[in-house]
Amino acid sequence: MIELLDWFRRRLVAVLAALRLGLATGFRFRGKYWRWRLETAFGNDPGRMPDARERREAMVDYLVWTHRMRAIMRSRR
Repeated sequence: MIELLDWFRRRLVAVLAALRLGLATGFRFRGKYWRWRLETAFGNDPGRMPDARERREAMVDYLVWTHRMRAIMRSRR
């Protein structure tokens, strides 16, 4: 049960972080930042790109990480 709650908590944090990042970039998902982010995260060789599930998990990990870093920076003020 704890693992399921952690799974939901991580997804909720990721969704909130994604909304914040989307607002910051004006939701231009095909813009320069998002293209750069996709290329640096996964490369541009389709043969080496991870499958969809691995990409989703990597995105969740990244978004949770950004949330944690923002929390750390807020606590240092």
